[in-house]
Amino acid sequence: MLALVAVTVIWGYTFVPVQKAVAVYPLFAFLAVRFGISTLVLAPFAWRTVRLLPRHGLLSGVGVGALLAVAYGLQTAGLDRTTVASTGFITGLYVVLTPLLALLLFRTPVAAAAWAGVALAVAGLLMLNGIPGGSALGNALVLGNAIAQSCQIVAMERFAPRYDARALTFLQMAVACVAFTAIALGRGELTLPHGGTVWYALVVTGVFAGALGYLVATWVQSRTTAARAALVFTLEAPFAALFGVLLLSERLGLLGWAGCGVMLAGIVLAEPAAAATLRRLAGRPEPA
Repeated sequence: MLALVAVTVIWGYTFVPVQKAVAVYPLFAFLAVRFGISTLVLAPFAWRTVRLLPRHGLLSGVGVGALLAVAYGLQTAGLDRTTVASTGFITGLYVVLTPLLALLLFRTPVAAAAWAGVALAVAGLLMLNGIPGGSALGNALVLGNAIAQSCQIVAMERFAPRYDARALTFLQMAVACVAFTAIALGRGELTLPHGGTVWYALVVTGVFAGALGYLVATWVQSRTTAARAALVFTLEAPFAALFGVLLLSERLGLLGWAGCGVMLAGIVLAEPAAAATLRRLAGRPEPA
């Protein structure tokens, strides 16, 4: 689990260099190169395992990769329009949204704590919309990312124990790379990255947050309970806020910090319900 904590630190930190990079380099070109780096890093270790996947495993990896691409496209577009702290906390709402999506898609019952968490999360989101440097549009895009991440986590909870972690991670990175490359080419934005700021962000996100981060996350999800993994994943939000304040001198103000606190309370309150939902979806027994 310490490895997963380290991953959340990296994920929280990457909001800072990514925000700087997309300010000077096209958004979809950045994502295409980023996931291209992740794909190349994983290829030597994952290619044989991908070839051994059954047809359903290949389709599962492609589907989860599509969800990941949607999530990162919305998150990065939102990050370009709002603050790092807001992006981190709103991204963390996938914990709140997971039970609701399970209700909508699989008619899985939702606990009262999850509904209370939703109410707190919505209140916190409204408070964050009023902080300096943020925007309602940027926050809405990041909220869309949280929904896509919820779908991706539900899918991974089902597929991670069944298939090789290296193969699933490689397929996710490759699908995202292909999707963003197609978009960047269609928009005429795919050019050679330039400048230390852009390359630093690409290496940090492509190698550490992407290839290694998701490989560790996939491996851990196949060997631990949803409750433990989800609880660690929530650390991404406070780490993002911390790095935004320390490295970008972001100032949330009283209203912004209050909104983050309310949102974090909603996430923590809803986490047990989200974990229980994931266990039911995966067919795992409840812990004694």
